[in-house]
Amino acid sequence: MNYKQLTLAVSLMATSTLSAQTNVLDVDAKKAGAPVQSTMYGIFFEDINYAADGGLYAELVKNRSFEFPNNYAGWIISGKVSLRNDGPFDKNPHYVRLAPSGHRDKHTMIENEGFFGIGVKANEEYRFSVWARVPDGGTAKLWIDLVENATMRDDQKIGNAGLDISGKEWKKYSVVLKPKRSFDKAHLRIWGDSKVTTDVEHVSLFPVDTYKGHENGMRKDLATALEQLQPGVFRFPGGCIVEGTDLATRYQWKNSVGPVENRPLNENRWHYTFTHRYFPDYFQSYGLGFYEYFLLSEEIGAEPLPVLNVGMSCQFQNDIKHENEVHVPLDQLQPYIDDCIDLIDFANGDPATNKWAKLRADMGHPEPFNLKFLGVGNEQWDYKDNPAFTKRLKIFIEAIRKVHPEIKLIGTTGPNSEGWDFDLLQPRMKELGCDLYDEHFYRNEQWFLNSGKRYDNYDRSKKAPKVFAGEYACHGKGKKWNHFETSLYEAAFMTDLERNADLVHMATYAPLFAHVEGWQWRPDMIWYDNTRMFKSVSYYVQQMYSTNKGTNVLKLTMNGQPVAGQEGQNGLFASSVLDKNEGTIIVKVVNTSKTPQNVSINLNGLKGELAAETITLTYNDMDAENTLDNPNRIVPTKGNLTCAAGKKNTVINDQLPAMAFRIYKVKK
Repeated sequence: MNYKQLTLAVSLMATSTLSAQTNVLDVDAKKAGAPVQSTMYGIFFEDINYAADGGLYAELVKNRSFEFPNNYAGWIISGKVSLRNDGPFDKNPHYVRLAPSGHRDKHTMIENEGFFGIGVKANEEYRFSVWARVPDGGTAKLWIDLVENATMRDDQKIGNAGLDISGKEWKKYSVVLKPKRSFDKAHLRIWGDSKVTTDVEHVSLFPVDTYKGHENGMRKDLATALEQLQPGVFRFPGGCIVEGTDLATRYQWKNSVGPVENRPLNENRWHYTFTHRYFPDYFQSYGLGFYEYFLLSEEIGAEPLPVLNVGMSCQFQNDIKHENEVHVPLDQLQPYIDDCIDLIDFANGDPATNKWAKLRADMGHPEPFNLKFLGVGNEQWDYKDNPAFTKRLKIFIEAIRKVHPEIKLIGTTGPNSEGWDFDLLQPRMKELGCDLYDEHFYRNEQWFLNSGKRYDNYDRSKKAPKVFAGEYACHGKGKKWNHFETSLYEAAFMTDLERNADLVHMATYAPLFAHVEGWQWRPDMIWYDNTRMFKSVSYYVQQMYSTNKGTNVLKLTMNGQPVAGQEGQNGLFASSVLDKNEGTIIVKVVNTSKTPQNVSINLNGLKGELAAETITLTYNDMDAENTLDNPNRIVPTKGNLTCAAGKKNTVINDQLPAMAFRIYKVKK
């Protein structure tokens, strides 16, 4: 053997030894640690990327009440169509009059394009409804068509029904359409009577099969995906839309409740933010309002967490030099404080004694929603020379606590995870007596890999607030989409959330939803078009945690240290919990290295040979993602292994694939 051959042999032996190195993890299964809160892993909803209208909210008609600034936005009109503004709903006064054209071969018709088209499925039922009248009295016939405009077939119609209208008074009419074929870009046509004038308002089309069957309901596949996450908390109605570009366009919950026909239109803060992805017809119908948010929280089993305005418009979009022009002066905050107190009454109050609770009951929910948490302000911050946010928050906290001391109040540390503004705000949340504060971090791969011990040394004194990691996602540097690699790093970071469950009480990935034709921000957890959806890899990471969160933390170490991607830990991150209800020990291990890792997990406190269930998320292409056409490319897989009976304890011996997230579940 020559020198080169000897060197190569030694090198191969060293490589073999390194790859065979076993990473020994110790789990203290004898002592249950800090409780894992039921709210630990949840979801954050914001109406960005057409998440509400055109997304989760199942309404298929855009500008259904003709209230957009361009009243005919979303509509094509022909014949004698006129706009009027003395309709039956004071907050939505506009409607259209369909008059006879005066010629047998000219037709009066209005046609709605929906949100990037109207998606319908063959043989499923769709409920068309409209408020209508015959202003001159008598009866009229409307014809309702679902059409495929560009078809080569003899007839554009894919669904059709007639609707009889009678009398001078406004009434609600409905009819069910059943398309004979599927199409994701349909339009809706309403033909006026050829001889009689008809007025129509609040034109609506919903799938009959919504989530839980509600008429003003949610799109079933999207809401079901939320339920399948088993979320502990549901934050709504968003982040920046709570603030608005200006105060006039902030989200106002009182406009989002009551009869859906009389909820006023609101300008969405996101509709003109990004000129490179510009959607000037992006508005909020408020059809998905606070009642629907509370009801959805209840039905998916999550604690509701509403966030309200703190008297400030979006600081990203407004110059603090003109503070009292863009934010509410301190002596004029009372209406905003009243919004908070009235919301608590709406959610929890007695209908017999409170008008807001009575409204809730009138809407169909006499029982309270059991609201426990309230966020005040979204992503506000102080300036070094001006505590613009906290001087307002202090007034809110003091006023709300006088009336509702039982509600846990949530502040914020602003838009950044570190830096001067974060360092300024964090101690102020403690000074103000917040119960929790909201941290946000959209950061790159290296930040997530370097933050495995972020919460280990946080303030744990008696008066220190708990942490709500309210918006986070790993944004790949130069690769800002939902690919496997960044989702894996999110899984690694979440071991730190779990290990520090005594401090971290809530965590929600963001954003939640995105329409493939209407997105402005990515990555996002769930994507969809008009008829299909897919769950991103990040969705599956969140689901693996939320459905395996356990009840108590178990201490897990390697050589006495937390397993957090530290030097000598071969890219491993890990945490462990006990589920007292099931008598199960759950160990989560993430391998962020490019090579497989041998692991030996000592379950100290268990003895004998035991069976373990495994759940594994891994893929061989770091840039790969799930898509509408291939929604199941990267999904968790289940398996089983036998835990060995060691001399002192039960041991899990396994080889974890490169770039993989694996959960081990062992019955005690």
